[in-house]
Amino acid sequence: MKTGLTGKRAIVTGGSRGIGYAIADALAAEGMAVSICARGQQGLDAASKNLSRHGGNVHSLAADVASKEGIEGYMDAAITALGGVDVLVNNTSAFGGSEDEAGWDSSLNVDVMALVRASWKARASMAETGGGSIINISSITGLATAGRTPPYGAAKAAVIQYTKTQAYHYASDNIRVNCIAPGSIYFEGGVWGKAEVERPELFEKIRSSIPFGRLGAPEEVANLAVFLASDAASWVTGQTIAADGGQTLNPI
Repeated sequence: MKTGLTGKRAIVTGGSRGIGYAIADALAAEGMAVSICARGQQGLDAASKNLSRHGGNVHSLAADVASKEGIEGYMDAAITALGGVDVLVNNTSAFGGSEDEAGWDSSLNVDVMALVRASWKARASMAETGGGSIINISSITGLATAGRTPPYGAAKAAVIQYTKTQAYHYASDNIRVNCIAPGSIYFEGGVWGKAEVERPELFEKIRSSIPFGRLGAPEEVANLAVFLASDAASWVTGQTIAADGGQTLNPI
């Protein structure tokens, strides 16, 4: 498949580990210049070093995307460092689980408003250079009842709805907007990596609910992101695609 991504520029928020890093790595492997952000400098340094092995320009910046100043400052710095942006991947999440003010506040600020603000910045830059692609990372939790994580589920449902609205309005600037809804994805230090150790009964319940009998890998989400970012998906916009190994097919 010819992706047409070589020489283009990608910004991936929350790109130092897990799904975000896997997407940044896959895009860098396609020959793209890549910028990533995260809160921790140590993780960013390690991720940047790994991304550099592909030979392209790599930019990183520690940022608190929960604040307007944090996400806007990062986007400005990334666009300047890369000389523009062709692909934006909105991947940050607070994973708000608690049904209280803190859970809702973090989910709305990180999962929703950071995405909105980053998209505003990216749209302005993409419009000047002829268009681009925005990929929002939601979750299958946004497609169903969120029994354990009410704020997270509601925020991810908002991302799915907003993707459609973005796609409609951004088309006038030749910008496609799509959404990926991952199922349960396993990586060391991630939500399910921790659950395997700390909550083995829950981990096994989720694993057994997936028709393929395993959790997904970040790279399996990244492969879909590359397609959506590429010229091969030139007529795809406003869509939410679940990458869940059939997890949502399990009968109730």
